[in-house]
Amino acid sequence: MRANLYKCVDMAIPKRTERSRTLILDAADAAFGEKGFAATSVEEIAMRAGLARKTVYNLFASKGDIASQLIARVEANDAPYRERMAASEDALRLLEDVFLDSAGWCLANPSLAKLALAPANRPSLEPPPDRPSFQRLVRDILILGQRQGVIRKDDDPNFMALVLLGIYGQAMLSALAGRQFTKDEIRHIIRIVVEGIGERSSR
Repeated sequence: MRANLYKCVDMAIPKRTERSRTLILDAADAAFGEKGFAATSVEEIAMRAGLARKTVYNLFASKGDIASQLIARVEANDAPYRERMAASEDALRLLEDVFLDSAGWCLANPSLAKLALAPANRPSLEPPPDRPSFQRLVRDILILGQRQGVIRKDDDPNFMALVLLGIYGQAMLSALAGRQFTKDEIRHIIRIVVEGIGERSSR
């Protein structure tokens, strides 16, 4: 009887912790959207979540950690794109859709987008090995494009993904600074990266 009771308690603790994490992330998401990252305090996040400030710090190292987890939560929602990749949809069309969807999220969440587009640490050539990421998704679409013959096969898809993400990131940061950003610009970025900037040789 006592063993079963301990087992129930052990199962309840992870569930309660996960629920608290979700409450904190949802509260932070709303606060960042309304007030921006810089103007939002951990105290406000705790208040919106209905939890003590100490509980927030028990589950997250900092406000920056909360923001990183929110970005990771968005990046983890890549199943629809993965399904389209498994169906061998056109890689260039997939790239357009992925970047258009990302641009929509960035414009709707400017505070978080600025953190995601200009991370404190320089991205490595390989995507993060322990979680889904936007970098991994773009890299895998490029690999699909190599198989389809629409992306060059003589270069590393990891490197090409970083180049594409770097150009896209700068364009989005300009858009977040107040410049208009259109679907045609996404298509233009992809075309420039895929076709290159050099004049084709007539030979």
